[in-house]
Amino acid sequence: MNPILLDIPESFTSERLVLRCSRSGDGPAINAAISESIVELRQWMPWAREVPSVEDSEVYSRQSQANFLTRSDLTLRMLRPSDGLMVGSIGLHPRNWDVPSFEIGYWCRTSLCGQGYATEAVRAVTGFAQTHFKARRIQIRCDAENRRSQRVALAAGYVLEGTSVDDCRNCDGQLRTSHTYARLL
Repeated sequence: MNPILLDIPESFTSERLVLRCSRSGDGPAINAAISESIVELRQWMPWAREVPSVEDSEVYSRQSQANFLTRSDLTLRMLRPSDGLMVGSIGLHPRNWDVPSFEIGYWCRTSLCGQGYATEAVRAVTGFAQTHFKARRIQIRCDAENRRSQRVALAAGYVLEGTSVDDCRNCDGQLRTSHTYARLL
């Protein structure tokens, strides 16, 4: 299967979200969500060392759109349909198209954490991957200390598959331990 030939929708909905690929012009909205959430993001996301400029966020949004089109990485924005607010971001990262298997990564803006948006998005993206890519395996990796992310994975039907000790570094350069949650479809 050549993934670039797959015709997939650029957006879809869940109960309370519109999930869509990044677009030109998303920079200011994603930057505002990152700016609001940088203290929490910095704990878990290696890319969140500092708040990017709006221009950097726009460059990232356009690169994400290009990656979506080539199917090399599928970053989706989580938007609240009632007002268009950028709730956060979720990525469906291809690991092996021959299986096909993927990894999901996500974050939610601080003011909306704890309201079930991340779990809803994970469930929706899991269904999207199964429907459009015939995904057989999806995994979620998170820091062993990130209890919120662990609860999201479990609530979305993923099971703890394993723990990797000192498998990567956090934003402060310290080695961290990760949990891998998986779902076979």
